[in-house]
Amino acid sequence: MKLFVLATMLLFSFVSINAQEMNTGPDYKTALGVKVYPGAISVKHFLTEKAAVEGLGYVTSDGFRVTGLYELYNNLGSVEGLKWYIGGGAHVGIWSDRWKTKFPDRPGGLSIGVDGVIGLDYKITGAPLDLSFDWQPSFNIIGYNYFEGGWGGLGIRFTF
Repeated sequence: MKLFVLATMLLFSFVSINAQEMNTGPDYKTALGVKVYPGAISVKHFLTEKAAVEGLGYVTSDGFRVTGLYELYNNLGSVEGLKWYIGGGAHVGIWSDRWKTKFPDRPGGLSIGVDGVIGLDYKITGAPLDLSFDWQPSFNIIGYNYFEGGWGGLGIRFTF
């Protein structure tokens, strides 16, 4: 019986310590959802209290693109769950024959480039939902070289 009581006390201590550690970090650890423009699957995972990685997968009739971002977070004002973030990363994409038909003066195929991101992130208190709004400018280096200022948008994610 004493061994059971001791084991139970150790278990509750471990759970309490882990809960306290979770409360000092971000409002969530991992989130999965969508980014509305131009339309992507989004996975975000916090590595530390103020640093996260985000993966985005875009699929359109013009091709597909995969983007990886490293983001740094800071609180914004006194609103619980509201943070601003900034970061950068890279993308790789492949354009379809449809894209080549729409833009015959541009080379098709593989595209590789760098991305930046700046935005707001809001974890809804008491709900497993996270909303974000960001701007993700990018510059394509391999393939057709160009600046693209239209990436980013509204993200809606389920947190866990």
